[in-house]
Amino acid sequence: MIIILIILICILIITGLVTGNFLFNLALNPKTSKALIFNSEFDEAKEKLRIENTKWLNENAKSIEIENKKINLNAYEVQNKKESKNWVIAVHGYTDSAYFMVNSAKMFLNYGYNVLMPDLRAHGKSDGKYIGMGWLDRLDLMSWIDYLIATYGNIKIILYGISMGAATVMMTSGEKLPSNVRVAIEDCGYTSVWEEFAGKLKTLFHMPTFPALYNANLITKIRAGYSLKKASAIKQIKKTKIPTLFIHGDQDKFVPFYMLDKLYNAANCPKEKLVIKNAGHAEAQWIEPEKYWHTVRKFIKRYI
Repeated sequence: MIIILIILICILIITGLVTGNFLFNLALNPKTSKALIFNSEFDEAKEKLRIENTKWLNENAKSIEIENKKINLNAYEVQNKKESKNWVIAVHGYTDSAYFMVNSAKMFLNYGYNVLMPDLRAHGKSDGKYIGMGWLDRLDLMSWIDYLIATYGNIKIILYGISMGAATVMMTSGEKLPSNVRVAIEDCGYTSVWEEFAGKLKTLFHMPTFPALYNANLITKIRAGYSLKKASAIKQIKKTKIPTLFIHGDQDKFVPFYMLDKLYNAANCPKEKLVIKNAGHAEAQWIEPEKYWHTVRKFIKRYI
């Protein structure tokens, strides 16, 4: 009887580790296909955008590198033709890279700002073995902030991010930052990695959080060095004093729309909320561009 019990326990442990490892690789290993998550192997429109925007970056931006804790990080820097002390750090989302932020960069350049577009770790040309989901990336973003200040002196910085980039911005904003950081803008960011993954676990696999996500969290701690539970934008946003604009499309299913109010209500900083009707995930600036960019610019000018 004891032997049978030991065997059953061993089977449960092995099954848990295998499941946790599978979920970890699916979500956080950049070498693993994300077709299951996005329900698509190839997006022709997105590939066309990547090619066009990469060409624009190569022709208009300067590629720069810094190192953070032995990880080489890449970013693209575009200085405005008119001399400016205002910088936007534009942060891309999950499985994308700096190319995805080119449209936003063009708008900020039109407004007279300089733009820095980082490749997050394990994305684009930046090193990194695993995806940081904003939590590890917040440390990298702080290094980029330090780089800009060290290079350009007394500047004003706007943090702007979409999806995982928005979560990165919020997670960063809860840290102790230089007074140069004046504004944060998050577009369709998630409340926490745990809540986002729990939702995907349910919709993709019809599985409960326990024990699958707990197993994945254990594997994440071992392999990537961080906790899915600790990686919380909502906890960080409670600590920030930086004026923050929250944006979300009301048809967003990938990062559920309900997360907007949870984040907005948790924030104890000067804040504003923009809801774009009929916009899915990361579609807000394309569905109502005039309203979107008017609100963004007006919010920035209020504090800079």
